[in-house]
Amino acid sequence: MPHSAMAHELFFDRAGLDEAAIRRAVAESLVGADDGELFLEYRQSETVVLDDRQIKSASFDTAQGFGLRAVAGEAHGYAHGTELTEAAIRRAAETVRAVRSGHSGKAAQGPHRVARPLYTSLNPLAQVPFEDKVKLLEEIDAYARAKDSRARQVSASLSGSWQAVCILRADGALAADIRPMVRLNVSVVLGEGDRMETGGHGIGGRIAYGALMGLADWRHCVDEALRQADINLGSIPAPAGEMPVVLGPGWPGVMLHEAVGHGLEGDFNRKSTSAFSGKIGQRVASPGVTVVDDGTIPDRRGSISIDDEGTPSARNVLIEDGILVGYLQDRMNARLMGVAPTGNGRRQSYAHAPIPRMTNTFMLAGDKDPAEIIASVSKGIYAVNFGGGQVDITSGKFVFSASEAYLIENGKVGQAVKGATLIGNGPDALTRVSMIGTDLLLDPGIGTCGKDGQGVPVGVGQPTLRMDGLTVGGTAV
Repeated sequence: MPHSAMAHELFFDRAGLDEAAIRRAVAESLVGADDGELFLEYRQSETVVLDDRQIKSASFDTAQGFGLRAVAGEAHGYAHGTELTEAAIRRAAETVRAVRSGHSGKAAQGPHRVARPLYTSLNPLAQVPFEDKVKLLEEIDAYARAKDSRARQVSASLSGSWQAVCILRADGALAADIRPMVRLNVSVVLGEGDRMETGGHGIGGRIAYGALMGLADWRHCVDEALRQADINLGSIPAPAGEMPVVLGPGWPGVMLHEAVGHGLEGDFNRKSTSAFSGKIGQRVASPGVTVVDDGTIPDRRGSISIDDEGTPSARNVLIEDGILVGYLQDRMNARLMGVAPTGNGRRQSYAHAPIPRMTNTFMLAGDKDPAEIIASVSKGIYAVNFGGGQVDITSGKFVFSASEAYLIENGKVGQAVKGATLIGNGPDALTRVSMIGTDLLLDPGIGTCGKDGQGVPVGVGQPTLRMDGLTVGGTAV
């Protein structure tokens, strides 16, 4: 069944909403507004967590609700509720009606692009019995302990969700999407004597559970978690100072996402609070650096057929060969900046208003062999995986902790190091990219982005990169 037909059945047929009456209520509430929409949502979600051979938690939740928004200039009125009835929506309309632009013309028109489904509409939660999910987690625990007798702790979790959304705009246009999501995470603690180190790995996407529960997939997660913990057991304190840093492909793109991506979102640039504000057409990165946000990649965690305002997602080039060419836009900021929406108006749920957000953000591949990049460094750091980080959007300053990193000495990867942090400034760091690898890789499907108290699933990625003169914070004496 097409996503639009499925969502229509869920919200109007099963919920008993009179579509004609709801359309009238939305139209009446948005008279005199520049823009706005009714957002309907139904979501099922579950999580099962095993820790040290025992199921520590298992949850299943069902949520539904609506959000009604009216936009006038820079102001917006927003009301939401959990009761999917005409009466509740009309009560919400009384609240948002206070936001008026004062004009008598029509509200902004909806998108002209046509969305296409990018993932299955099947509900993953209903496809696999609960007992099989528990069995998988128990097998993960047993496999990890059998493979490495040093395992002090094994934790694994399986989570999934199924979200249906329907967006009714002021101009009468209706858009809908059905969004599945699954994720498997494994973490281990290995111990040798008094020393213990952790490792972890996860996979996921807008797919069914079956794609995660194959033997090769879950064993790869365990193997990778064990490998990281083993590497960290042999690590030494990281050096400190200014030096070349080579970033590995894939998940290290989270630094690009945080240090650069947020600074390219429309709201920060409209308000001139981003380090990239007013720099369209200017060089902001080294030649060869092209950064893309692409919400149209099938089955990816960060992909969306439509955003949460009903605009189809798109492949948006943000930086092209080092030149800033665009920002990520929702409808309100696009209108105020005189550009087209890019399909990046996203929200955590019906209880949140949409804001400009990333989808899958990554740097395109270059022309250097990754081995050549490593060989070019006489003394530096090779950062393969990252943990947490902090970024100041206005200044672009960032601090990121490497969860797996190595010394590079005389062009060869050497001893693993612990406690390495990368310190720098996003716009400045882009100008320090001196070599770009051919090995573009996207992350395994585990990213969640936070902004203004809202979390949404995202993807990141990049090829191997050499960045010159980054400041490395370490613990070596």
